[in-house]
Amino acid sequence: MFELAIIWDWIAFAVRWLHVITAMAWIGASFYFIALDLGLHPSRDKSEGVSGEEWQVHGGGFYFVQKYNVAPTRMPEDVTWFKWESYTTWLSGAALLMIVYWMGGELFLLDPSKADLTLWQGILISGGSLTIGWIIYDFLCKSKLGETPTLLMLLLFVMLVVMSWGYNQIFTGRAALLHLGAFTATIMTANVFFIIMPNQRIVVKDLKEGRTPDAKYGKIAKLRSTHNNYLTLPVIFLMLSNHYPLAFGTEYSWIIASLVFLTGVTIRHYFNTLHKTGKGPAWTWAVTVILFIIIAWLSTVPTGETYDEAEARALTPYEQKFASAEGFEDAYYTVVGNCSMCHSREPSWDGLRVAPKGVVLETESDVAHHAEQVFLHAGLSHAMPPPNAIEMDDEARDTIVAWVRAAKAN
Repeated sequence: MFELAIIWDWIAFAVRWLHVITAMAWIGASFYFIALDLGLHPSRDKSEGVSGEEWQVHGGGFYFVQKYNVAPTRMPEDVTWFKWESYTTWLSGAALLMIVYWMGGELFLLDPSKADLTLWQGILISGGSLTIGWIIYDFLCKSKLGETPTLLMLLLFVMLVVMSWGYNQIFTGRAALLHLGAFTATIMTANVFFIIMPNQRIVVKDLKEGRTPDAKYGKIAKLRSTHNNYLTLPVIFLMLSNHYPLAFGTEYSWIIASLVFLTGVTIRHYFNTLHKTGKGPAWTWAVTVILFIIIAWLSTVPTGETYDEAEARALTPYEQKFASAEGFEDAYYTVVGNCSMCHSREPSWDGLRVAPKGVVLETESDVAHHAEQVFLHAGLSHAMPPPNAIEMDDEARDTIVAWVRAAKAN
C-alpha cells in the first residue's frame, strides 16, 4: 500500500501532464481558427465557392489560406482533421477526474458537512450529471431555440448557474468548481464528437459521391463551435481553481463561477471583434475588471466548518480509519505543531487569509481527513512545511509515515 500511494501519485501527475499538453493543443487550434475565420476577406480572384481568404506570415514563411462556403468542388486527397486534440483532452481529463475525485473521493469529492453521501453515491452524481447535462444542452440546441443563438446562449448560462449551485450543495468547494469545468468541457468535446465531426463526414461523403453538400450542416457546426469559443476561458479558470482556495473556499463560490462565465464572454467578444474589424470594444475590458473585482470581493467570505463544528462532528469511516490507527496521537500533535500556523481556519502566518489549497489541519478530524496528503507532502517528501516557515526534523516526518503506514496496513 505504501508503494501504491507513491505510484498512484505519479500516475496522477502523468495524466495531468498529458491533459495540460492536449488542452493547449486543442485551445490553441480553436483560437487560431476562430481568429482565422473572423479575419478572412473576400477572395480577390473570385475563386468558385471561396467565401474568404487571408495571407499570413509565421516562422519565416508566408501562408495563403482560403475558406469555402460549404466545400470545394471535389474532395482533396489529403485533409488534416482537427479532432484528436479535443478527444484526448477530454479522455485524459476524465481519467484525472476518476483518479483524483473518484478514487480519492473521501478526501476531495465528498463534504460531510453538506450532504451525507456514500462514495458510490457521490461518484454516480459526478458521472451522471455530466451525461444528463449534455443531453439537456443538446436538446436545447436541436430545438427551435437553435434559430435564436442569443436566447440559446442565455439559457445555456442559466443552466450553468444552476449546475454551479447544485454542485456546491453536495460536493467540496474544490470538487464543485472542478465538476462545473468538467461539465462544460464535456459539452465542448461532445459538440465536436457528436455534432461537428458527423456533419463534416456527411459533407465529405457528398463530395465523394458527386453531390453538392447541404449548407445547413456547416451552419449547425458553426453554432456549436461558437459555444465552444465562448466557453473555453471559463473552463481554464475552473480547472485551475482547485489551486486557489479563495476561488472555492467560500459559500459564494457558485456565484464566482457564474461570473467567470460572463468574463469569458466579455474577453472573447473583445478578441472576436478585434479579429473581425481590427479594433476591439474597450467597454469589454471595463466590464471584465468590474466582474473580477466582484469575484475578488465574494472570495473574502469564508465558509466551511467552524472549529467547534469540526470538533463536534462524528468522524466519517474514512477519517476513523486514520484516527484509530497506531501512532495517531503523536502524529496529530506533530502535524498541528508544524503545520497549523498556515493550515488553520484563521492562519497566523503573515499574508495568508485562507489555508493553502483550503487544507485545514487543526482538529483530529482535520488531520485524519487529510492523512494521505500529509503523508505525501510532509512525510515522504519535504515539500511541506516550506523551509523558510519552520524546520521540520526527520523524526517528526518519520512519525507521520509510521502512522499512515499503520492505518493502511489495517
